[in-house]
Amino acid sequence: MKKFAKILLACFCLLLASAAMLLGYSEWTISDARHYTYDDVDAVPYNRVALVLGTSKYLIGGSPNHYFKYRIKAAAELYNNGKVDYILVSGDNATVQYNEPRQMRRALIQAGIPAKAIYSDYAGFRTLDSIVRAKEVFGQAHFTVVSQAFHNERAIFIARHFGIEAVGFNAKDPSAYQGIKTRVREVFARLMGLLDLYVLDKGPKFLGEPIVIGGPTPCQTLSTIGASQPCLPIPPVAHKPPLAPAASTATATSAATDTALTASSAMSTSAATASKEADAAKAAVATSAALSTGPATSGAAPASTP
Repeated sequence: MKKFAKILLACFCLLLASAAMLLGYSEWTISDARHYTYDDVDAVPYNRVALVLGTSKYLIGGSPNHYFKYRIKAAAELYNNGKVDYILVSGDNATVQYNEPRQMRRALIQAGIPAKAIYSDYAGFRTLDSIVRAKEVFGQAHFTVVSQAFHNERAIFIARHFGIEAVGFNAKDPSAYQGIKTRVREVFARLMGLLDLYVLDKGPKFLGEPIVIGGPTPCQTLSTIGASQPCLPIPPVAHKPPLAPAASTATATSAATDTALTASSAMSTSAATASKEADAAKAAVATSAALSTGPATSGAAPASTP
């Protein structure tokens, strides 16, 4: 019995040692990606798009999440310094109540970023999903990842594995008190990241139709998972029927024109008639004068004759 207990203890110790070695290896391997991260915004190379990795705006107890706050601040700093032209916010949207991209988008708009410069990825359930979808769905082969330094290292390691030339801009770290749980979780997340890439060969949960950043956004029905960028459908353009008043106006105008022409013709006819009557009267007067003058002349002539 004691021998069996010793064997069991030895196996347990061996398992712990193996786990510790794997955790140490994953930490060392992924930490090497820190060479692609920057703390100073002036040193960050230009990329067309910044990818902001998602987190909740509030903690479980309802207090503000400083990871969220500092990522929004870092993304706005990149945009305002001309280091990026567009911001892609990517996060979990598994339920109607929990929507990381929507919260990040609103916070960026409140920070002064134009709404037209912000794109949303509603299917960034994990860091791997956000990274791969940025390339496969949003067409970005190189971009700037925005998160805390430890998270950026893992994200860039994943990106380089898939042939994406990503760099990272490190957002400020919260206090050690608030960040201790996240940092402990990150240790195991790095190990799982290696398993996903080299053992399980995992990919994104969803892909979907391509979305062109900087181009028109396709309209999709809003859903709880939001596999692509949603927008409101554009209402159809109504074809205007011929205006009835315009037709009646045209008819009235035509009628008025015909009336005017008729009146003008009548006036012309009346004037012509009056002119003819005046000419006839003048002719009559002339004839009468000629008749009266004729006899007087013939009577005077004989009187002068001897």
